[in-house]
Amino acid sequence: MNIKNLLVISIYVSLFFTGCSFKTSEEVVDMSSYLKNKNSIHSNASLQESNYQNYIKSKQLSKKHSKNNPFNEFTNNNYITKKSALNNELFDFYSKWEGVRYKLGGESKKGIDCSAFIQKAFKEKFDLEMPRTTLLQAKVGKEIKKNELEIGDLVFFKTGKSKHVGIYIDNGKFMHASTKIGVTISDLDNDYFSKNYWKAQRIID
Repeated sequence: MNIKNLLVISIYVSLFFTGCSFKTSEEVVDMSSYLKNKNSIHSNASLQESNYQNYIKSKQLSKKHSKNNPFNEFTNNNYITKKSALNNELFDFYSKWEGVRYKLGGESKKGIDCSAFIQKAFKEKFDLEMPRTTLLQAKVGKEIKKNELEIGDLVFFKTGKSKHVGIYIDNGKFMHASTKIGVTISDLDNDYFSKNYWKAQRIID
């Protein structure tokens, strides 16, 4: 078997393993501008303390944040809402991975794909074991309608056999490992993502 045939086989095996080969042409959201508009993200947030205290206690979320952390105003209160707690965790994770290039089958800072980004985020921040592939991740939790999306929900897209996944962060935006530009934040209303939207799954109640 020659080198060319080996490369072809390798590519097909990688595609089957990750299920995350999704070519994108999304609009990129500048993170610094996004954080400056944090007030608009939370303007409609309501208190969701019920059934969440156990999560807060089990995670023992730290209230020690740097003075530049844009979410201090939420964690300094006597209560922590579900949304603000999730936001703190997710943006902390995002800050460590922002800009990391996309690599099919990748799981490190040298390159990561969309399903590995999800798997690592939920393991590191919520101690939840997620499947490795996008297709299997789409079966975890409960399916919800697009108009029911909340911070931490997974959003899925597909074109034919290709699948892609990201984490919803409110205000119509989601973080993901883009095949085009790496780990970034994109808009669900972008023509491309709107056209190829598939479903959403709630992992954390």
